[in-house]
Amino acid sequence: MNALDLLDFSKSPDGLIPAVAQDADTGEVLMVAYANRAAVEKALACGDAVYYSRSRKELWHKGSTSGHTQKLREVRVDCDLDCVLYLVEPRGPACHTGRRSCFFRRIVNGELQDMEE
Repeated sequence: MNALDLLDFSKSPDGLIPAVAQDADTGEVLMVAYANRAAVEKALACGDAVYYSRSRKELWHKGSTSGHTQKLREVRVDCDLDCVLYLVEPRGPACHTGRRSCFFRRIVNGELQDMEE
């Protein structure tokens, strides 16, 4: 059986599952997005991270506009088969703000605080 047939896209009414991008070398979490079956299939076929853009309602090949692609090294699946982990080699920042990771803020004493890079 094809591994993608085992993934459970049915838990969400829009057929999307979380897709976490993690730097394959450092382990740093770069971003969280969503993927449908077509996005995961395309990512596996092309070797780059592909997501589903909820705002544009279309497949999103990460970096197609900015050039900041994510070379896909491995795709892992969680125990419930409803989330994927993309282990990637980032080619530029992951965040649309220009930061390496989308997780550049933390909560300190109830306040949001930007972290140094």
